[in-house]
Amino acid sequence: MATTSIRLDQSLIEKATIMAKALNRTPPKQIEHWAKIGEIMESNPELPYQFVKDAIIADAEKQAGKLESYDFG
Repeated sequence: MATTSIRLDQSLIEKATIMAKALNRTPPKQIEHWAKIGEIMESNPELPYQFVKDAIIADAEKQAGKLESYDFG
């Protein structure tokens, strides 16, 4: 993945650093996470945040091969 340097407001970096530490991420990865959520939310304004969060987790589980079969009865 290519990287690019950008200027960000210091307060955003400070907030990202705090959240990153709490969630075991790097500050750049925390900002990427926020950007990913923002992109999804802007593309799907009718979806609640919890649904978007659960979809991101489900996608990560799928990529890790951790999906379980669901029996519809």
